[in-house]
Amino acid sequence: MKKYLFVLLVAFSLSAVAQEQLLEGVIASKMTMSSESPEVQAQLAMIGDINSVTYFKDNKTRTEVNNPMTGEAVNIIDSEAKKMLVMMNNPMAGGKQYAIKDITQPSEEDLKGMTITKADETKTILGYVCNVYHVVMSKDGVNMTMDIFSTEKINAVNQQTTTFSEEFKGFPMYMKMTMNQMGMDIIMINEVTEVKGEAVDAEKFNMTPLEGYKKVDKIQGM
Repeated sequence: MKKYLFVLLVAFSLSAVAQEQLLEGVIASKMTMSSESPEVQAQLAMIGDINSVTYFKDNKTRTEVNNPMTGEAVNIIDSEAKKMLVMMNNPMAGGKQYAIKDITQPSEEDLKGMTITKADETKTILGYVCNVYHVVMSKDGVNMTMDIFSTEKINAVNQQTTTFSEEFKGFPMYMKMTMNQMGMDIIMINEVTEVKGEAVDAEKFNMTPLEGYKKVDKIQGM
């Protein structure tokens, strides 16, 4: 269970009223986790909150996550080239590894067991009007439900939603995922805490893997 949590966290594991499209900037997010199971909650408490920073510019997005328990992860997405680079440094999950994958439209198999419903309501978060989506997924014996508040005013990409159908649009400002496995629920909430429109160095989106990382076909959870 502990190893599964670490893999899931990496995968799941990216102020005025904003009316114009934000094309370049930095996003700070925080993920918190909880469970009614005392055993699982004890493990989650050891991990603590997981903070991430997302940089975006010219249809490219880079998300950095760093946590003492889950290790370091970097995800770079080039929407125009339809490529994704994932680098992970976690001694508990294979050490320094990287994988490059093509971003393609989800197949029927990818969408099997997934339903996405767009609600009529909207919600404003940090000045950004968000559409509300309800997602239900079932895969590999794990049932998940997600409530997502997503804005189309930020030109960034979230890795978690790249496998969604075209029904889903925008960048998630708030995501609540409830996962049930073997009768135990784990609740994960990822919320944007700050959005800054500022210049971002193009080098942030260099798709060349860092030295010392080993290429693998697939990183667990990615």
